[in-house]
Amino acid sequence: MVVGNAAAGGVTMRSDEYATVAELHTVALAFVEMANRMVYCTLATVDRRGRPRSRMVHTLWEWDGTSPVGWVGSIVTPMKRAHLQNNPYVSCNYWNGVEAYDTCVAECRTKLLLDETSRREGWERFKAVPPPLGYDPAIIPQWKDGPSSPAWGVLRLEPWHLRVFPGEFARSGGTVGQILTWQEGELA
Repeated sequence: MVVGNAAAGGVTMRSDEYATVAELHTVALAFVEMANRMVYCTLATVDRRGRPRSRMVHTLWEWDGTSPVGWVGSIVTPMKRAHLQNNPYVSCNYWNGVEAYDTCVAECRTKLLLDETSRREGWERFKAVPPPLGYDPAIIPQWKDGPSSPAWGVLRLEPWHLRVFPGEFARSGGTVGQILTWQEGELA
C-alpha cells in the first residue's frame, strides 16, 4: 500500500509509514555509498526446501548512473551452486553497529559467473580498488593460483529492491534523515 500524493508534491510512503519511496538514482547513490563504506554484508541464499542460508561476504558496488551492480568474489561450493541454480535471488544485509547504526539492504537477482573472462575481470575489479573496499583475492588460500583457481567465482548482483536506513533516523526518533526505499517497477 502506498499513501500520499507524490504528484501533488506530497511524500510517497510505503505501508510501513517510515520509508520514503524514491527514484532509483536517489536510493542507489545512498545505498552504494553506505554499502561500500561497510564493505561486508550477510548474503542469504535459499536451499531447495526454501530454507535460508547466510554467510558473510566482501562486496563491491558500482553505480553507472543507470543501474547499481554489486560484485562478490566467491568460493565456489556445490551448495552455493545448487542454491543459485534453484533460486537465483539473494538478500544482502549490511549493518554498522559500532558507531552509526546505519543499515542497508539489497534484494538481488544474481548470477554466478565462472567463464574465464568474467573470472579475470572480477579478479582485476577487486585488485584495482584501494582497501578496504578492494583487496588482492590471492590472499585467500583457495585462490592463490589467481583467477583460474578452481574455487574462484564471481557473483554479479542486480538489485530489484533497495532500502537505506541511516542510523541518525532511529537515534533522532525520526526527526533527522530519512529511510529510502526503491523497488523495481514501483514508481513506473
